[in-house]
Amino acid sequence: MRLRRKAWARPELENDDLVIINPNDYKGKWRGIFDNDLPIHLELGCGRGQFISQCAELKSQFNYIAIDLYDEVLVIALRKINEKNLNNVRIIPMNIAKLEEIFSPDEIEKIYINFCNPWPSRRHHHKRLTYPNFLRVYKKILKNRSEIWFKTDDDELFKDSLKYFENVGFREKLVDFDLHQSNFQENIMTEYEEKFSRQGIKIKFGIFEVEK
Repeated sequence: MRLRRKAWARPELENDDLVIINPNDYKGKWRGIFDNDLPIHLELGCGRGQFISQCAELKSQFNYIAIDLYDEVLVIALRKINEKNLNNVRIIPMNIAKLEEIFSPDEIEKIYINFCNPWPSRRHHHKRLTYPNFLRVYKKILKNRSEIWFKTDDDELFKDSLKYFENVGFREKLVDFDLHQSNFQENIMTEYEEKFSRQGIKIKFGIFEVEK
C-alpha cells in the first residue's frame, strides 16, 4: 500500500500525549506510562486503528500499544482513539524491526499481528512479521505462556507461518483456515478483514503460546 505523504501528520502526532515519539526512553517502564499495573497488549501494524480502538473500548482491563511505520495512518488511528476518549492506548510511530530496543524481556502479555504484508517473493520472506527472526524477538519481550494472535487473508503466508511458529518453539493453541465459519467468539474485525470478507476470501487465524 503506497500512501501519499501528509506534512501535517507528524505534527499532529507529536502534539498528542497518547503518541510516544521517543519510545526508547521507556524500555522497561511502560507500566508507568499507563500509571497502572494492567497487562500490556501490543498490535504490530495497527493501520487506521479500527481493531486497536475497539479492543481498548471493549476490554478496558488491558493496556494497549499500537505500532505502525506510517504517520498518515497513525493519525487516523489517533483520532479514533481520541473520539472514544480511550486512555488505555498509546501509539508509537516506528519500524517494527526495532522492537527489542524499546521493550524489555517479559514486558508484553499479548501480541496481535493482523493482515501484515505477505511478502510473497522468497527473497523477501525475511521481512514477514511472522518470520523466525521476528518471532525470536517477540518471544523475548512476551511473558511466558503469553500469546500471539495472527490473522491473514493469505494462504501461503499462513501455511508458512505455522512452520515458523513451530520452528521457534511456540505452542499451537488454535488454527482455523476459515475464522468466520468457526465458533471463535472473541474476534474483532479489522478494516482489511471486512474488505476481504466481502470479497469472499477466507480469513485464516491462529493463536500461538510462548514456551520459554
